[in-house]
Amino acid sequence: MGLIRGAGTANPMVPARGAASWRLLRGTALVLALGLTAAASAPQTSPLADRPVPQATAKAGFVRQSEAALALDRLFMDDSRAEQALDPLGALEQGEQIPLDRFLLLFTPEIVHRLRETNAATLARLDRIDRNQLDDAHRISYDVFRDAKLQERDALAPQVEALTAVRPFNHFGGFHVEFPGLASSETPVPLETPADFDALLARDRALPQVFDHAIARFREGMAGGAIESRLTVRNMIAQIDTILAQPVQRSPFYSPVAQYPARYGTGAKRRIAAAFRQTISQSVYPAYHKLRAFLAEEYYPVAREDAGLWAMKGGDRLYRLLIRNHTTLPLDPDAVHDLGLGEVARIQREMEGVKTELGYAGPLKAFFDELRVNPRYHPRTDAQLAEGFRAVGRKVEAQAPRYFLHLPRTPLLIQPYPAYRARYEAGGSYSQGAPDGSRPGVFFYNTYDLKSRFLTGITTLYLHEGAPGHHFQISLAQENASLPDFQRFGGNTAYVEGWALYAETLGYEMGFYKDPMQHWGTLDDEMLRAMRLVVDTGIHAKRWTREQAIDYMLANSGMGRSDATAEVERYIANPGQALSYKIGALTIQRLRRKAEAELGPRFDIRAFHDQVLGSGALPMPVLEAKVDRWIAGQRG
Repeated sequence: MGLIRGAGTANPMVPARGAASWRLLRGTALVLALGLTAAASAPQTSPLADRPVPQATAKAGFVRQSEAALALDRLFMDDSRAEQALDPLGALEQGEQIPLDRFLLLFTPEIVHRLRETNAATLARLDRIDRNQLDDAHRISYDVFRDAKLQERDALAPQVEALTAVRPFNHFGGFHVEFPGLASSETPVPLETPADFDALLARDRALPQVFDHAIARFREGMAGGAIESRLTVRNMIAQIDTILAQPVQRSPFYSPVAQYPARYGTGAKRRIAAAFRQTISQSVYPAYHKLRAFLAEEYYPVAREDAGLWAMKGGDRLYRLLIRNHTTLPLDPDAVHDLGLGEVARIQREMEGVKTELGYAGPLKAFFDELRVNPRYHPRTDAQLAEGFRAVGRKVEAQAPRYFLHLPRTPLLIQPYPAYRARYEAGGSYSQGAPDGSRPGVFFYNTYDLKSRFLTGITTLYLHEGAPGHHFQISLAQENASLPDFQRFGGNTAYVEGWALYAETLGYEMGFYKDPMQHWGTLDDEMLRAMRLVVDTGIHAKRWTREQAIDYMLANSGMGRSDATAEVERYIANPGQALSYKIGALTIQRLRRKAEAELGPRFDIRAFHDQVLGSGALPMPVLEAKVDRWIAGQRG
């Protein structure tokens, strides 16, 4: 079950197709699936949980179109199987036991070669399907699929691979920090039989070889001038030091021993415990030591001083490609930067007015400090925070039928993070439910360190992470069995996070932001997304330093230095990703204004939302074309 983290952390959603290529070519690695755990207090069910299920609309088809549609559906299935076979990390993430030889393909030129062949064969088959012979639903699927396969082709191009595959991971998500989770008792792969434990041990023993593949790739980059920044390398070394500081029997690598089934006897458990101790001591830890030594002694001395991609050979071209990948649009970095500056200025003007409504007459920068220390803006108890989110949930339930034709069948729970997780989590997040509604979606909120939480952010956080944000978009897509899997379960960040940010703006017309406290909260969150447009492009296209970027965020928001630093270092390691939130939201807002202007009194907000949400997560150009067709149809 996927987790979408809120309050400024990375979004785990990857492109529906081409995920394997981007995962293997760049250091975003995998996002481990997280299961539901017992809450710190009893969960609260959103009133939206009992809504009726919208019936999946079957794809319209005609006899003369069926051959093309069937061919397209077969292609979807064949391509999915082919890519899964070349995505060992994705398979492990989904709980699949994989042959060791697939695991050993990681970071090798061979896996890239196979992905290129698969991509070329798929595009050739796609070109033989006559799009004009497809029904409307299949045409949208065709367009989504083609866009992703072309994007994948670009990612796999030799000139791009020479810039990406040679930097196999970095500090912001990477195989070196994700492998302990895959090798621990929390692994998504079942640990039920001796064979399951043997397979896990075999992967542990293979880790030195996989790290050798990665080191070979890093060395290719050193030879070709495609090298990580020193900041990133320092952070990776620190991460490895944290892993190695754990005694063998207290490490995540040893934790599966406690799960060895008692039915196999104490002797078998002693043997498996000895095997884990030996494997960790002789394979896993030595592999991490070797990787650390390489990074510290060979790689760091030649790493680039400047953080931005502009400083890397081919970095300017790569940054444009990454912007296209994350936003689904071919945007110019300078234009994005200017857009961000304009949005920051606009939001600051609105903040000035709300600050006055809240009774503060001093300058805006001083009000940021006032917010941090005045108890008026912070919850006093866990219960106060909980009731705040439940109250918003009840208000959304009352108003949702005015804005949506279809509501999710999947229940939505509102609950705090478990105590053992809260310290390390964001202010809120969404964990998606099961497609059949049997497992609820969960809006998690954070009660750790209450004095650092803000009452002002209750409404905007719930609208984003819960309803009608991530819960509506993800649930409605995966409940729609008429869609192919890559539309039901895949996504791109511009759409997924763009919808959630757009959902926050519905609080204005729902009347939630008449309360200046909640109005401030949504502006505060919007400011972060606007600053990302400025800072990400500033770092990677305008030669900003890390310190310059941090100073900008501190000067234009109420963020603390540690939060601003974490944000900036995220943008350094994951170029372009942070742009997608605001770009997606602005696109959906623009399409709504366009529909309102062209349809006038015939505009129906419920029908518009149905168009946006009804086909799963779409690239922005495909979404715009769909909305344009709908507008034309409404005009008759």
